[in-house]
Amino acid sequence: MQPHAVSPSDVQPNPRKTTSVRALGQVDVARLREAVLAIPEAEWDAENADKPNRFEALDRTRHIVFRFVSDFQDWRKSYDRPLWAQWRELLEPVMAQAVAPYGYARAEFPRVMLARMAPGGVIKPHRDANPAAKWPHKIHVPLLTSEQVTFFIDGVGYHFAEGEAVEVSNMAVHAVENNGASDRIHLIFEYFDLDQPAPDWVGKLPARK
Repeated sequence: MQPHAVSPSDVQPNPRKTTSVRALGQVDVARLREAVLAIPEAEWDAENADKPNRFEALDRTRHIVFRFVSDFQDWRKSYDRPLWAQWRELLEPVMAQAVAPYGYARAEFPRVMLARMAPGGVIKPHRDANPAAKWPHKIHVPLLTSEQVTFFIDGVGYHFAEGEAVEVSNMAVHAVENNGASDRIHLIFEYFDLDQPAPDWVGKLPARK
C-alpha cells in the first residue's frame, strides 16, 4: 500500500520544542572539555572531511559527528559512527545531565556531534529544514567559547557560557558569529521522547539520505 501523500503544511514541528531558548542549567563538562581540547588537528580534519552534515549554511564550521540520522525525513532512524564507541563514556554523562529537566523516562539521541568554529567564523542565518530536525529538541553545550561569540535566534543575540546547556529553536531563523580570538566548540545533540506519540506525517515521506 502506498503511503498517503503529505503536504509541506502537514510537517509541523514538535509543540514541546522551545520557540527561542530554554536554559537547562550548568553541567559538568570538565573531563569532556579536556579530552576535546586534546583532539589532534589531523583528526578534526579527517572527521570533518567525512561528515554527513554538509549544509551550506554551516560554511567553514568543522564537525566531529558521533551519531547521525540515516534518513533526513525521520529522526527515529539513526546510527552510530565509528567514534561513538570511543567517546560515549565521556559524552553520555554530560548529555544526561543536560536533559534531566525534561524528565523523559525513555528517550533517544539521534544526532550527536562537536562543532568547531574558528575566530571570525559565521553560521549563516537559516532554519533546519529537513523533517528529521522538526521533532527532537536541539541542545547545545558550549565547551570552549568567549563573550565575543553570539548566537542569534530571530535576530535576537544570545551568549551561552561554557558548560551552560541550552535548547535552541532550530525552527526559528538562527545564526552564529565568532568575533573572538579563539575557537568556539560546542557539543550539539538532538533529544526526543520515545513515549511521545509520533506525528501523523512521519514515515509517510520518501526516504532521503
